Amino acid sequence: MDFKKMIAFRKTVCWMVVGCGCLAAQVQAEKLASFWGTSEQESPYYRIVDVPVPDEIVLEAGSFDLLPDGRLGIGTRRGDIYLVEGAFDDPPNPRYHRFASGLDEVTSLSWHNGSFYITQQTEVTKVTDLNGDERADEFLTLSDVWGFANYHEFGFGSKVDPDGNIWVTLCLSRSYESLVPFRGWSLKVSIDGNTSPVASGIRSPCGVGPNAQGVMFYAESQGPWNGSCSLKQLKQGGFMGHPVSFNWYDLAPEMGPAPVEPNTRSRMEMERERVKELVPYAVVFPYRRMGQQLSGFSLDTTKGAFGPFEDQIFIGDYTLSILMRATTEEVNGVWQGACYPFREGFATGLLANQFTPKGQLIVGGTNRGWPVRGPKPFALERVEWTGETPFEIKEINARPDGFLVTFTKPVDADSAGTAETFQLESFTHVYQQGYGSPEVDQTNPKVTSVTLSSDKTSALLSVSGLVKGHVHSFDLSNLKSADGEALVHAHAYYTLNEIPEHTHR
Repeated sequence: MDFKKMIAFRKTVCWMVVGCGCLAAQVQAEKLASFWGTSEQESPYYRIVDVPVPDEIVLEAGSFDLLPDGRLGIGTRRGDIYLVEGAFDDPPNPRYHRFASGLDEVTSLSWHNGSFYITQQTEVTKVTDLNGDERADEFLTLSDVWGFANYHEFGFGSKVDPDGNIWVTLCLSRSYESLVPFRGWSLKVSIDGNTSPVASGIRSPCGVGPNAQGVMFYAESQGPWNGSCSLKQLKQGGFMGHPVSFNWYDLAPEMGPAPVEPNTRSRMEMERERVKELVPYAVVFPYRRMGQQLSGFSLDTTKGAFGPFEDQIFIGDYTLSILMRATTEEVNGVWQGACYPFREGFATGLLANQFTPKGQLIVGGTNRGWPVRGPKPFALERVEWTGETPFEIKEINARPDGFLVTFTKPVDADSAGTAETFQLESFTHVYQQGYGSPEVDQTNPKVTSVTLSSDKTSALLSVSGLVKGHVHSFDLSNLKSADGEALVHAHAYYTLNEIPEHTHR
C-alpha cells in the first residue's frame, strides 16, 4: 500500500470508529435517560456553569487543588500546572497563569506547605517556586520506584493525607499485563520520599482519596477480574482482585508471600473465602446505568453549602460525562455502600473534581484517548446548588433484616407505607479473567414491611431474601414526597458485602 492509500485507509478506519462511538453514545444516552431522567429535571437544583478557557490554552484538566489565597490550581494531561484567579467569581472571570510545564500527565495535585506535590505517570514530584516569581523553579523527585514502559501505564495519586503521605495507584501495562515493577500496585509515598507498598491487584485506577471516616479508596474500571466499575478500599496488605501483578511480591518482602491465585469464572463472595487478602468491591457501579469508566472523586465537606449531601463522595465518569454520589459504611469489618445518580449534561469526559470554598464543585476533563458523551474536547465547569432541595434518596444503610432508606424530604405516608412501593432486585458479576461480566445470579428480594420515622424522612425496610455479596438494586419510581413530588432519581444500588449482626443508627 502506497503512502496516500495508507493515509486514506487510516482516515476511513478513524471515521468508522468515530461513527461507531457516536452511535454507541446515542444508545447509551437513551439507556441512561431511562434510569436517570434528564438534565432538565436536575437543573432546577444543581446548575452547570461554564468557566471559560482562553483560545490559546488546551486545558485537559486531570487534577485540582486550592491555594490558601483562593486561587485554583489545575494539573493537566498535557503536563502543565496552571494557577487560576476568578474561577469562582459569579459570573466566572478566570485569569490563567502557567506555573509549570514539561511534566507528564499530572493526575494529582496537592498544595502542602508552600509546594505542589504531584503524581505523574513516572513519579511523585515536589514542585516549588523558590524565588517568588510565580514560576516553578525546583522539581524534586520523591519516588520513582515503579517502572514505566508504555503510554497506558497511568499513575494516579491522592492529596497529601494527614500523616504526610500520597497514596499512589498504578495502572497495569497496556491495560492487561504487569511488565515493569509495581504495575497494578498501590504505593504510599511520604513527603520525605519514603515509599512503601500498600496493595496489589489493581487494574485500571483513576481517583484516589478518603471517605468521610478518612479511609482511603480508589476508583477501579470494568475489565479483567472486574465485572463492573467500583470503589475499593486501599487496605494495607490487601489484594484488589487482579492477580497479574503478583510477580512483584519479591520487591515487597514486608507484604509477605503472594496471595493464593483466585479461580476464574467464580464469584467474589466465594473467592473471599479462599483468598484471605482479597478486598471486595465496596461500591459497585452497575455498568452503563452508573457509568462506564469511573474517574476522580471528592468528599463534600462544605457543611451544607452544596445541599443535603454532606460527607458523601461525588465521583465522575469519563465515558458518559456524568457525576454520581456514593456513600460508604463499615459492616463486620468490611467496607460497603451505595451509589446514586446525581447530574448529567457535562461538556466533556470528566477526570477530576474539587469542592470550592463557596460550596461549588469544579469539574474538568478531556475527550483525548476514548469516546465520551460530552461534545467538547476539553472543558472547565462548576456545579452549583441553587438552594432548592431536590427530592432524592439521600442514603441507604444496611440493617440485619433489610435496609434503612433516608430521603432529603419527608415522604408521602400512603405511598411510602406500602411495601410494594419499594421494588428490589439483586445480582452479582462473574469474577473472572475475561473482560467484565454480565449481571448474573439475579434474585427478587421482597420488602415485607415498612416503618417510617416520625418525621417521615426515612423508611426502615424489612426484606425477605437478602443476598450477601450481591448488589441490591432499588426502584422507587412510585414513591412521592409529602408535597406530591416524584424522586428526581428513583434508582440506587447497594453492594451488600456483609449483613449487619446488630441494629444501629
